[in-house]
Amino acid sequence: MMRLDILNRGYRSRIRLLFTLIRVFSRQPVPDAAKLVFYRPDFYGARAKAFTHEAMRGPSAWSVADRELMAAFVSKVNDSAFCVGAHSATAGQAYRDAAKVRAVLADVESAPIEDGLRATLRMLGELTREGTVNVEDMREVLSAGVTRQQVEDALAVCAAFNTTDRLADAFGFELLSPAGFEAGAEYLLERGYR
Repeated sequence: MMRLDILNRGYRSRIRLLFTLIRVFSRQPVPDAAKLVFYRPDFYGARAKAFTHEAMRGPSAWSVADRELMAAFVSKVNDSAFCVGAHSATAGQAYRDAAKVRAVLADVESAPIEDGLRATLRMLGELTREGTVNVEDMREVLSAGVTRQQVEDALAVCAAFNTTDRLADAFGFELLSPAGFEAGAEYLLERGYR
């Protein structure tokens, strides 16, 4: 895949200093996802950060771990390697169970998760693949005990990561090392998406 080089230049000096501090303290490269939101914050970054933070860390009956798993699952359906790596690591740390996350991404049907989460992930997968869901899809989710508000919250995660996955692919986000994904996960769990 051809990488769009624009993420490597064009930042204000304050942002370049921030990137230097991130590299020094984390001992990891700055993820391209961070570079993207800081590139043109007035056009994309500020709005994207606010929307994603609300979807991933705002009030919800879904746990942070559940929403990170949803992000990883949507990213897997989209075949976005960077986002799968980033959000698998974050979900694994949030659950304190990386094996559970791997099991869900390998086979949602046999994974050790609650029926409501399983039905929601199925629905998000359908929406991501097909661009639509039907009444039966929603009935299945609701009959598994998921509330209407939880459906809305899951759809917000799905919207955020369908957008992010496509941008990651368009810009050719570089994959991080396992240590880089784990460091990013720690940051996301501590600070969120602001």
